[in-house]
Amino acid sequence: MEQQFTEQQFTEEQFTEERLDYAAVRAAAERIAGTIRPAAVVPAAEGVWYALEYLQHTGSFKARGARNFLAAHHRAGTLPGAGVTIASGGNAGLACAWAARAQSVPATVFLPANAPRVKVERLRGYGADVRLVGDRYSEALAACEEFAAASGALSSHAYDHPLIAAGAGTLLDEIRAGLPGLDTVVVAVGGGGLFAGIAAAAREHGVRVVAAEPENCRALNAALEAGRPVDVAVDSVAADSLGATRVSADALAAAQQKNVRSVLVPDTEITAARRALWEEHRIAVEAGAATALAALRTAPEPLGERVAVVLCGANTDPGDLSAAEV
Repeated sequence: MEQQFTEQQFTEEQFTEERLDYAAVRAAAERIAGTIRPAAVVPAAEGVWYALEYLQHTGSFKARGARNFLAAHHRAGTLPGAGVTIASGGNAGLACAWAARAQSVPATVFLPANAPRVKVERLRGYGADVRLVGDRYSEALAACEEFAAASGALSSHAYDHPLIAAGAGTLLDEIRAGLPGLDTVVVAVGGGGLFAGIAAAAREHGVRVVAAEPENCRALNAALEAGRPVDVAVDSVAADSLGATRVSADALAAAQQKNVRSVLVPDTEITAARRALWEEHRIAVEAGAATALAALRTAPEPLGERVAVVLCGANTDPGDLSAAEV
């Protein structure tokens, strides 16, 4: 039986302690219904379909989790006047700013100074107070935490919160609706919010999950080896969206379940997959989104009979794709 929630049950303590399971994903789907774009699923090759989540509001799947997080706090009356703050490589900040604007609360977003210009400009377009700190996500996160403590702003997270992950996980049921008989879903992993949410829903339906990471951004793969989340070096063409130095505990727990496979792919294959999406389909996605397709393209054997590849974000400068054609 699905767990039922009432608005009175949502306190800050329960936000923190809420389990990430299929009931949480279904509760998220109810909260965000009508506010996000259902993902289109289109055929790409024999046995392979693309889930076009890059068409989501703000250009990535992050809109789902941000909307769920703020909707839950809005219902509970726990959105402070100081608004919400988040540290992000870009996409989570965009989603947070977009969701905050919908709730009419301010958003303060901390990014590494090397964040892509296109993401910074879009953040400001959403009305966010953008603060560029350091050159790594961890530095932006530390500054965000200091700001939250001093200002009283509600602290969100790019991936490590059950409400964020559950919101992202709503994508899986939409893929199943668009692709009956789905047996495998391939998803890129950074900090693990999207993966953990999708895996929670996939377990309910016996769907296999392939977790794809760049060889040099392997927070989940390293955690599996160590048996616990550990810090990793970050050096990849996809680092702007997949460059978390440590995976969430929920993502590690999901990866340790059956029907989950961790795959590493080199940057050269990520770049090739991104270019192939452009040249063959005129789909312009960021390198993080192309990582999922790179895992499929480099697999030594078929990953399944009905496979969905999640194209999760498109906040990128397509100029280099056009240049590649010349």
